[in-house]
Amino acid sequence: MYRIEYGKQAIKALRKMPKNMRHRIMEKVNTLASAPFYAANVKKLSGSENVYRLRVADWRIVYIVEDDRLLISIVKIDARGGVYK
Repeated sequence: MYRIEYGKQAIKALRKMPKNMRHRIMEKVNTLASAPFYAANVKKLSGSENVYRLRVADWRIVYIVEDDRLLISIVKIDARGGVYK
């Protein structure tokens, strides 16, 4: 089972979003702990080795998987248009 760690930007984004969406995103992120690569709506991002994105409605969660440490680092949470900038 992987451990989940949130970066500063991800925490800030979670605080700003509506409570119902925050709850929905947290549920999806928690499912990543058991299957970080094979969960629904997960896609590997090109150009980086262990960087993935999770889609939840119009929001995107970008995360890095460190297999050697069994760690998932949530790097960025943003709306679809702003997450890839």
